[in-house]
Amino acid sequence: VQLKESGGGLVQSGGSLRLSCRIDGIRISVYTMGWYRQAPGKEREMVATVTNDTVLIYADSVKGRFTISGDSATAYLQMNRLKSEDTAVYYCNLKSEALLLDSRPLDAWGQGTLVTVFS
Repeated sequence: VQLKESGGGLVQSGGSLRLSCRIDGIRISVYTMGWYRQAPGKEREMVATVTNDTVLIYADSVKGRFTISGDSATAYLQMNRLKSEDTAVYYCNLKSEALLLDSRPLDAWGQGTLVTVFS
C-alpha cells in the first residue's frame, strides 16, 4: 500500500490550496480516510476524516474552512481561508479494521506535503 500526497506549497494568508492523496496497491470498501498535520515542534493532529459511509469529522480549528472528500483510491483536502497556524506538514492516512496486514489492521501513511501560510 502506497499513499502519495501532493498539492502543498506556499500560500498567502486567506488563500486556498487543494491537497490530493493517491492511494496505490489496495482497494477496500470499509475504511477511514484522513488528513493529519504536524506543525514544527508540535505533535501530529487530526485535521479531517471520512469513512466509507461518509461520516465526516473535522478538527474544530478547521471547521467551515476545510473540506475532505474522496474514497479509498484518492483523497482530497480543500483548504480555504488559510491561516498562518495552518502551516504544517500534511499527511494522508488510510485505516481499515476490515483488512489485516501482518496481523494488524491497515494503518497506512503518506510521506507528507508541506503547507506554508505567510502573512
